[in-house]
Amino acid sequence: MQLNFERVAPALFVALWSTGWITARFAADHASPLAFLVVRHALTAIALAMLALALRSAWPRDRASVAHAALAGLMIMGGYLGGVWWAISAGMPAGVSGLISAIQPILTALLAPALLGESITRRQWQGIALGFVGIVLVLQPKLAALDADGLRAALGPLAVNALAMVSVTLGTFYQKSFNATGDLVPAQAIQAGAAGLATLPVALLIEDIRLDPSLPIVGAMTWSVVMNSIGANFLLLMLLRRGAIARAAALIYLMPPVVAAQAYLMFGETLTPAQLAGAAVTVVGVALVTRR
Repeated sequence: MQLNFERVAPALFVALWSTGWITARFAADHASPLAFLVVRHALTAIALAMLALALRSAWPRDRASVAHAALAGLMIMGGYLGGVWWAISAGMPAGVSGLISAIQPILTALLAPALLGESITRRQWQGIALGFVGIVLVLQPKLAALDADGLRAALGPLAVNALAMVSVTLGTFYQKSFNATGDLVPAQAIQAGAAGLATLPVALLIEDIRLDPSLPIVGAMTWSVVMNSIGANFLLLMLLRRGAIARAAALIYLMPPVVAAQAYLMFGETLTPAQLAGAAVTVVGVALVTRR
């Protein structure tokens, strides 16, 4: 059973997590980003709480366990999603946003030895470097299309997007260190609730609240809650529990190639030979990092 999970879960995680970029782009025309996320987090917390009750899951009994789950949720769900969704709505080019996602596996590899005592082998460092080269190849056409004015306009969203990747990186370390045991379903409910409570005042403070009651928003919200917040996040937490954090983080390198393929299928964006080559290089890099 464990062998099957280790084979299927990484690919399924990448497939689900990568749709977050497409969902953010799709929902941007119909809702303000933080208002959308507040509702998403609230619905996620309610759904998971009901599931935990139905499964008779064991909820954390002490304040420390609740606080650890809430803080991990603030970083993984609140800081990460809030930063990325706001940056995309503020005009962050998809290519630049995808490239920034490479911050996570690099930071993880740098911090894992000091924070968790995990050793990074020479082969894994080679895989990390190869993955970054592949990402640059995948995103090069989009980056080349930006002029100086476009880059200057993107400085604010760029900084927020980078902070979001730092947030999810620190959140995964915190999750690995302080939430390594216990039932994941109630823990996820606490994480989503904490993320929603933290995002609400920020949304009221910095944006004009907008959430169109339309079919596209209902579809995007349903997908975000079920597939992203519950499905992908559950797989991430399971991968962190069962393996080294550097291996789990390296899967982020696969996101831009997968997102490029999704954009090709959904929005008609073309894939150049260089992008296809970059995707292949990235896959090889991830294989070097994750292979036991």
